[in-house]
Amino acid sequence: MKSLRVFSLLVISHSLLAQKSQWVHPGANGRLVYGRDQSGIMIPDYSFAGYHSGGVSLPAIPAEIKLSPSGADDTTAIQHAINTISARPLNSRGVRGAVQLAPGTFHCSATLVIATSGVVLRGAGDGANHATTISLTGEPHVGISIKGSFALSTTSPATNITDEYVPFGAHVVHVTDATHIHAGDLVQISKPVTPGWIKYMGMSDLERADRDEHWINGTLNVRRRVAAVNGDAITFKIALMDSYDSKFLGTEHFTVQPVAVSGQVKEVGVEDLRIAAPAVSVGFHDAHTIAMEIAATADSWVRNVAMIDTTEGVRMDFNSERITLTRVDVEQSKTVTSSAKPFDFAINGTQVLVDRATGIGNSVIYFATEPRQQGPVVILNSVFHGDGNLEPHQRWSTGLLVDNCAVPSGGIHLINRGVEGSGHGWTIGWGVVWNSTASSFIIQQAPGTLTWAIGNRGPLKSQGMPDGKGGRVHGTPLPSGLIESQGKPVTPQSLYLSQLAERLGPNALKNIGYDTTDPAHR
Repeated sequence: MKSLRVFSLLVISHSLLAQKSQWVHPGANGRLVYGRDQSGIMIPDYSFAGYHSGGVSLPAIPAEIKLSPSGADDTTAIQHAINTISARPLNSRGVRGAVQLAPGTFHCSATLVIATSGVVLRGAGDGANHATTISLTGEPHVGISIKGSFALSTTSPATNITDEYVPFGAHVVHVTDATHIHAGDLVQISKPVTPGWIKYMGMSDLERADRDEHWINGTLNVRRRVAAVNGDAITFKIALMDSYDSKFLGTEHFTVQPVAVSGQVKEVGVEDLRIAAPAVSVGFHDAHTIAMEIAATADSWVRNVAMIDTTEGVRMDFNSERITLTRVDVEQSKTVTSSAKPFDFAINGTQVLVDRATGIGNSVIYFATEPRQQGPVVILNSVFHGDGNLEPHQRWSTGLLVDNCAVPSGGIHLINRGVEGSGHGWTIGWGVVWNSTASSFIIQQAPGTLTWAIGNRGPLKSQGMPDGKGGRVHGTPLPSGLIESQGKPVTPQSLYLSQLAERLGPNALKNIGYDTTDPAHR
């Protein structure tokens, strides 16, 4: 798997003939210049994705307990070590300590659970030699679970947004009463899912004879930290990554409400090891192995971890945020037996950075966002080999950046999945695919949104919305996104890294392992 990491950088190497994008390009002074459409919509700053909002070095946590493999089942011994570290007090950096696993193979028949902040599980490496392997034995199960207990409470009354339209990428909203909102507050912005909006999106008549069909309902929520309050204007530190159009509201309102979050585990890391399972072919809905689950977790990381034949790699839940997954390799030698596909990376958190990941396998979704979540979510400098796809999966996520990724034999698809699943419908809005390579691109544009495909290499395809009849699609092809410089890369080479360097300085790139002297930031 190590060789893939090198190849991922070779296939996305920057051309000397790079074009200049009208949407984002370096200006005469070197700073990024952003284009806008007639409504003022622009590509926002994605650099807040990742550990502690991006550009922060992953810590090196001292080992407090060291373990060697026993030759028998090691589940109890490793879990006891994790629990022992978990019982220690947090230091001033919010850390308790690391469990260090020696080279060799540890057999685990049950899930290893990290449910307390400040705990790291570390091996001796993920390569073929001198590696630490967690071998998943027994019945299919999750290898490692990082799991908090999320709770959200309101701290002040909600106030209504008064703007007729809040565009994607906006930092400012106006409200009826900002008295209870102050700089530094955490607020929740809520968008009711109304029948008018569902109809406008073309999602009101999903029908399939063999199952209940639905898209989304209820309320779409996102949290933001307040940067400033000036009269009735609230400014957020991170841009909103969906639009808010009052014409679909009826009697309801978009609201902003101060909130408090508790129960997330923080400063948790898993690093330098292999997670391996027996190579089996199973149906996706049958019991199967998942290498890692991350739930109710913040400001945490996974680095230098190989996942071998685990059917699925990483699953992340809605209540996780500010997570970096770097140099995570997923290799599948068997394929599922069902039409439903497994995931190497299933991301349902926000401010998530998947960086320099690799994958090998067929009949798999390499990377997907999941339902009802706003970004920023970024997948960067990653390469996947096989006939699978990199594609958002279901029910309206927004604010994804695919940056310098390669799927040489598969696709990068931002699409409407129609009645697939139980009505996955529009999977993505407001997405960007930047300087990437694939054997096929399908870049569709949901009503009322923009979707960008800039500097990519590979054939563009179009299709209608799936109708559930043997996988066919019906109707004319859905509208395409904004395609610019197809076949020729643009400058800057990496949108994420350029935005990060501009926001925090070149040391931010060094902090996350990139060469600040290389124009391509390799």
